[in-house]
Amino acid sequence: MTTTHGKVSAAALALLLTASASALGAGSAAAADGTVQLPVLSARLDADAACTAGSGVRATDVPWEQVSLQLTRTWPFASGAGVTVGVVDTGVSASAPALKGRVSTVGDAGTDCVGHGTFVAGLVGAAVADGVRFAGVAQQARILAVRGSDARGAVTAERVADGIRAAVDGGAKVVTVSAALAANTPTLRAAVALAAKKDVLLIAAAVPDTPATATSATDSPPARDYYPAADDGVLSVLDVDVDGKRPTGAYTTDSASIAAPGDGVVGIGPKKAGHYIGSGASLAAGFVAGAAALVRSVHPDLTAARTASLLRSSAYPADVPRLDPYAAVTSVLTSASAPAAAAPASPVHLPADKAAGPLRRALWPASAGLAVIIAVVWLGLILPRGRRLGWKPSVRTEGAENTVAVEPAVPAGAGTPLEG
Repeated sequence: MTTTHGKVSAAALALLLTASASALGAGSAAAADGTVQLPVLSARLDADAACTAGSGVRATDVPWEQVSLQLTRTWPFASGAGVTVGVVDTGVSASAPALKGRVSTVGDAGTDCVGHGTFVAGLVGAAVADGVRFAGVAQQARILAVRGSDARGAVTAERVADGIRAAVDGGAKVVTVSAALAANTPTLRAAVALAAKKDVLLIAAAVPDTPATATSATDSPPARDYYPAADDGVLSVLDVDVDGKRPTGAYTTDSASIAAPGDGVVGIGPKKAGHYIGSGASLAAGFVAGAAALVRSVHPDLTAARTASLLRSSAYPADVPRLDPYAAVTSVLTSASAPAAAAPASPVHLPADKAAGPLRRALWPASAGLAVIIAVVWLGLILPRGRRLGWKPSVRTEGAENTVAVEPAVPAGAGTPLEG
């Protein structure tokens, strides 16, 4: 994970210290600039609790998670255009200003009493507003809102499975699931298999969000698998803080695929233009879903499985590799991740092959002319010199079995060999 500059890192750390203990309850926490107090998002509401009101407070500084993910470097290369991301959660408010005009819904999922689904959708693709530097990962992706819980945020395996199927049938190419269930069911497995069959990349929180009552690392439950994240073909996501570490008292697992920011992150609410603070693996999954939308917008022919592989292979190396959208989007695909090039239909011939015959015919006159020139030079220079030296051509004697060369006579005055 890229190191943030001093101001953002220090401010974000202050944010985490105030927000982590109440990540799922009421309250407020410092925003990324260390001066604004943002309300803390709830993941579930009690039966008699009022729906989440819109926040009137906006975070105007760059959140640490955007700096960590190098989103400003990534956006010139990809926007998420043409990709629909299904958000299986508490619903997504179609009236949220940062998502205006890009939310389609299944059933009554266009309203969000809890606000959690809207928060996740904002991490996936919220647009930049005037005076606000917070933004989602894939700002031109479309959001498909699907209810994976009841109106208050309570989840069951059947509701989650229904939500996954609805998102797949609704045309989503990427689906993020916020729920992390302790038990798997045949219905849930069937929904996961449907997503794989339809080439839909399914992303899910690897663990439930951190308990609000956790006060120390000893409060962490033992590591185990949660579903649908632990199913084959699902990209499971863990949450980390500004230092790349897991939150105190967090649930753990040994089967996570990738990690992303999720502890004390800034997001939007279901109403108004203000912001909230939230924590949990469900939020980290939203960041990964946004990155997947970027990759699938740049490489529309890449399968869901290969998109997941690219996100993992390009991630920052760690015990659980940390998401790096910039590396994923700008990676040069190898033959293993890109469609194979078609083989030539016929052998390739060099252009010179067709001209070889005419070229040879054109060289014959030139060769003959060169031979004449050589003969003239030989006759004009060599023969007169030979006559002056008394040179005579070789003669043949008749009657011999073989032709015998007779040495030329020694010219008069040339001298005789010395005898010993």
